[in-house]
Amino acid sequence: MTTHRPPAGDGSAVDHHPRHTLDEVIHSPVRLSVVAALSGVEKADFRTLRDTIELSDSTLSKQLTVLEDAGYVEISKERAGRRTRTWARLTPAGAAALRAHLDALRAIAEVALPPADA
Repeated sequence: MTTHRPPAGDGSAVDHHPRHTLDEVIHSPVRLSVVAALSGVEKADFRTLRDTIELSDSTLSKQLTVLEDAGYVEISKERAGRRTRTWARLTPAGAAALRAHLDALRAIAEVALPPADA
């Protein structure tokens, strides 16, 4: 799996802002929605995921491919009668990436400016 974190900078204070730890793969609102939805279940079928997140088939398919390529989601197909159902499951790497991304968002929200000189 590839690391999706930005490379380290010159060590200045700017490099320590929590935004540098955001995961670029799941920073997209659609991919974040997919990963977050999958985090609460063992696996979800394509239709349920699509309807829950309110996406078109093609958009969900494209975003699942990006997440699968990153190692964050595992896709499987199962026969159900005459039909094949597509399932998505969050991998341990995906769960860890979600936790780290949410931690970074919380840290960004908690950044405080120093008091202004009066």
